[in-house]
Amino acid sequence: MITVARRTFRSTPVRDALATWTEIVDLLTRMTDGAARTELLAVAGIAASVIADHAPCDSPIVVTCNGPRTRIYCLYDDDAINGSDANEDRLGFDPLKGDWRVSLPAPSDDLPWVQTALKRHSDRITARDLDTPVTKDQSSSAAGAQTLVLDPRGFLGT
Repeated sequence: MITVARRTFRSTPVRDALATWTEIVDLLTRMTDGAARTELLAVAGIAASVIADHAPCDSPIVVTCNGPRTRIYCLYDDDAINGSDANEDRLGFDPLKGDWRVSLPAPSDDLPWVQTALKRHSDRITARDLDTPVTKDQSSSAAGAQTLVLDPRGFLGT
């Protein structure tokens, strides 16, 4: 069983698509500089285009890592203004720990160019048809197959 966290960001008209992506990057990178932040910001224009198309309204941006999976949705129009369904709170774990991946939903008409454009910048950030859920094969293998081992000696303090 995979643990899943969900976050929902207010997008247009509260913030434009590029600002929405920047907020998502801030969440994922925990507002720290580094290679992951650079890689995520390198695809900002492409991600903003997907967000502007309202793709993550019903089909999430999916982030996988060596920990819980994160699903990120966006609110638009009156829902964004109201904001009652928004949850932009920090995560209680590092969503980019280990072998992380990001899967962006894209409309089928835009999918070829989005995939090609993303490939120029990153192997970790990919796109899928917004009607296609992320499968185990599309996520990092470590995130999809975690095994927990109970060490009873840890409970006994020996």
